[in-house]
Amino acid sequence: MSASLALPLISGLAALKIVQTDEQRAQLLAYVALLNKWNAAYNLTAIRDPQDMLVKHVFDALSVQAHLPSGGRWIDVGSGGGIPGLILAIADPSRTWTLLDSNGKKTRFLTQATLELGLTDRVSVVHSRAEDHHQNYDGVIARAVTETADFIGFTQHLCADQGAWWLMKGQYPQAELAQLPDSMVTSTTELFVPSLDAQRWLIRCQCHALAN
Repeated sequence: MSASLALPLISGLAALKIVQTDEQRAQLLAYVALLNKWNAAYNLTAIRDPQDMLVKHVFDALSVQAHLPSGGRWIDVGSGGGIPGLILAIADPSRTWTLLDSNGKKTRFLTQATLELGLTDRVSVVHSRAEDHHQNYDGVIARAVTETADFIGFTQHLCADQGAWWLMKGQYPQAELAQLPDSMVTSTTELFVPSLDAQRWLIRCQCHALAN
């Protein structure tokens, strides 16, 4: 399977203007292989085809890479199969990551994948609800979670004063953003995902604005 995905991966990375080493590309392919293997037993994602996993998970996660600041401590809330945190940890070694999920099957997969992909130096896996995890992060990211205001409400304690929420959405969430203070939403970016004919947006919300 990895061989059949090698050329589509190279093509997608080029379209995203992301340069990866041979090792990083091998890790991304190994990630898809692991996700596909574990998915049969653990039902980590509704997507069953490895080619679709490459597009709808790997490329989707990588579409935010150019828009995120380098470095810092990050948490992926509701990480599930490691999307986007585990993929971004492969793509950019400058950040450290906590992958948080309340589902034990998913955190078992994340723990094993982190080990097999050689990422234990910069990735930690936490089996917990967001409300019960108490650390501060420079970046709080999530993909396709609950409504924006609700998500910010139960993750407010995770976001450092000068940090930000980065929310990956499908269609532009106009109604959700209207519920937030104007000062909080600092950018809305339409994302490009190679080989995917669907809207994707990245919403940045400033943490300290909630207190103002």
